[in-house]
Amino acid sequence: MMTTTTKSLDPITSELIKNALDALVDEMALTLVRTAYSSNLKNAMDLSAAVCDTEGQLIAQGLTLPLHLGSVPEFMRAVIAKFGGKMCEGDIYITND
Repeated sequence: MMTTTTKSLDPITSELIKNALDALVDEMALTLVRTAYSSNLKNAMDLSAAVCDTEGQLIAQGLTLPLHLGSVPEFMRAVIAKFGGKMCEGDIYITND
């Protein structure tokens, strides 16, 4: 399992990381829209995208429908219960609620 350390970041570095994560999540959402077969996804962008840390905390969300993010905590609890001891840097877990 990955370990986390807490470091103090200066405000500029913190903002750069935040903006990079926000852009990443928006790119995830746009990739879903671009490759979707569902008209709800393509036309209404009826989806959400997010990035969580190894403890399951939401750290970035996209500019899509935040309503779907309500399922993220439960999904992350299930992922951590199943894979918590085997998570490695770079692992990606995808869900479709």
